[in-house]
Amino acid sequence: MTVSVSARPLRVCVVNWQDRENPQAGGAETHLHEIFGRLADAGHDVTLLCGGWPGAPTRVTLDGMRVVRAGTRQSFAMRAWSAFRAVSREQAFDVVVEDINKVPLHTPWWGLGGARPVALVPHLFGATAFQELAAPLAAAVWMAERPIPLVYRGVPFQAISESTADDLVARGVRRDRIRVIFPGIDNAAYTPDATMRAPTPTFAYLGRLKRYKGVHLCLEAFARAAVPGAVFEVAGAGEYRADLERLAGTLGVSDRVRFLGRIDESEKRALLRRAWALLFASPKEGWGITNLEAGASGTPVIASNSPGIRESVRDGQTGFLVAHGDTEAMAGAIRRLAADRPLVERLGDAARVFAGQFTWDQAARQTAEHLREVRDGAIG
Repeated sequence: MTVSVSARPLRVCVVNWQDRENPQAGGAETHLHEIFGRLADAGHDVTLLCGGWPGAPTRVTLDGMRVVRAGTRQSFAMRAWSAFRAVSREQAFDVVVEDINKVPLHTPWWGLGGARPVALVPHLFGATAFQELAAPLAAAVWMAERPIPLVYRGVPFQAISESTADDLVARGVRRDRIRVIFPGIDNAAYTPDATMRAPTPTFAYLGRLKRYKGVHLCLEAFARAAVPGAVFEVAGAGEYRADLERLAGTLGVSDRVRFLGRIDESEKRALLRRAWALLFASPKEGWGITNLEAGASGTPVIASNSPGIRESVRDGQTGFLVAHGDTEAMAGAIRRLAADRPLVERLGDAARVFAGQFTWDQAARQTAEHLREVRDGAIG
């Protein structure tokens, strides 16, 4: 571990809706545990306050962090403040980091004692909420994000990409209050293996099967590309799977689209190594860790030129970016790679080099440095 501890280790309370053991945990939870687990491993005192699920123990230790669970996904927002009050009677904190990856919990208004609040923002939903949720719920999410500049006025922010920082600035947060700290990936686990590349053009999607992720656009582009013998492997779980299976049938490609369901880490690495390219067509992301994991595996990416995503793909160097929703442009990129295996390898080699710049140790070091500045008053 390379995260240094000053003469005074940090005492951190992280507030997030879920921990990595939660059945509905995703990328935000991976990000949180990779960074704050490293801080705990380095000797900082880290408490994670989060929601639980039916039958979950209320207190556990994960990655060196003290995890306190209060309520469930449905009730955590109502239970979080009182749970924090109880925990803070047991343990004093220097900083309280709210991971705003769902509805904001307004921690600056909780009365934090001597602790300083910090807002960690992977991304904000904005209007994209209406692409996934029913209109009333989407409107509630959209409205919940609107007061962020007021509630978190004067609070230091951490953003995981320049795109997220730009979004915060557009909403009224001062740019000098935002520190951009890019996520990392496990470059030791995600490595190329040319012997595993599929002999025939194989394309992949890896992630949740949600409508807003744009998997249907990838499917339409694959069908439009009409590459003889090509295969599209879709890995991930979600309620949108049945719709995607029906769409594959409608498009006439059911025999060439494989729905793998949820896969483990070993299967994930194998998929990324055998694919000729990863397809990703989300309209907005905080960053795009899977894109970099593909790159580290020596596999290029074809993706929408969307906020967040465009920072994890270098157009023409590590893959191709296309206008979001332009399935013909994505199909063209699929055809181009399917016809040029050496190009796949060249882009994959460059993607490996690019992905090597991003490590979790680096992200954890930068996070610790920022939190120390907040604690010590260097950031007013």
